[in-house]
Amino acid sequence: MKRDTDYAAHPALLRASAAGLAATFAVGIMMSAAQAQTTPLPRPAPKARNVAFQVAASEPQPIRPPATITPVQQAQAPRQTKPPEPVIPDPRRNVPASIFMTFDANQKASAAKVSAYLSNLSNLSGNFVQVGPDGSKTTGDFYIQKPGKVRFEYDAPTPIAMVSDGQSLAVRDTKLATQDIYPLSQTPLRYLLSDRIDLMKDTNVVAVTSDELYTSVIIEERNAVVGTSRLMLMIGTKDGQLKQWTITDPQGYDTTVAIYNLDTVKKPDPGLFKIDFARYPGGGAN
Repeated sequence: MKRDTDYAAHPALLRASAAGLAATFAVGIMMSAAQAQTTPLPRPAPKARNVAFQVAASEPQPIRPPATITPVQQAQAPRQTKPPEPVIPDPRRNVPASIFMTFDANQKASAAKVSAYLSNLSNLSGNFVQVGPDGSKTTGDFYIQKPGKVRFEYDAPTPIAMVSDGQSLAVRDTKLATQDIYPLSQTPLRYLLSDRIDLMKDTNVVAVTSDELYTSVIIEERNAVVGTSRLMLMIGTKDGQLKQWTITDPQGYDTTVAIYNLDTVKKPDPGLFKIDFARYPGGGAN
């Protein structure tokens, strides 16, 4: 079912879509829909217990080269049965607001490594655990095939799934048998699903930091109508793999997603990325 004003179901996504702005990232969008069924009003994210996320572009730290992990080694890595504990950014963190940011050589090199990592990904699948603005957690599976294809499925009892066929993004409610369709180009998924990306050239990077655990890049998007949103990507310093991301919506609420059991070798079934218009009718692209 196509909804143009159903903000109770997908508030962040519809604000972003209506303004042509990617205000939230893939799973963050879905979580807005999932939480709307059980959480009337979100509360600010809990305070962080890890100060590693009080980042600022003016305070770079030494960058350590990541260890080389071959596809075979990654594919044979022991499966992690217990979900990781997402690291929640400090809500008091002070992110530089100027759009005219300058970065030193270490920060540029760090951003270039993250860009190369994202650009070299062709297939990625695994599990995720998500922490919403109110501190609630959900888990699920995800599948990515570049360019442009992704599927996120939440574990029961959450009935939400998200599918992109490369052009459109469908947010599906299996319980109600409805789905909303949005242009993929108007979601932050473009950062993860594009064939090639240069973060420094293709996005508005406002902070780059690195420590012994993570390399973090914060991307900011501004819009006069919906406000400013941010995306924090976190890459493991030792293995060079994507670990988690955090979306901060224009109201200042954070949604954090940590991923694990990653597989970059196996190609997902192409059928996972088909949008089912027969079973879930309606919902033409906005």
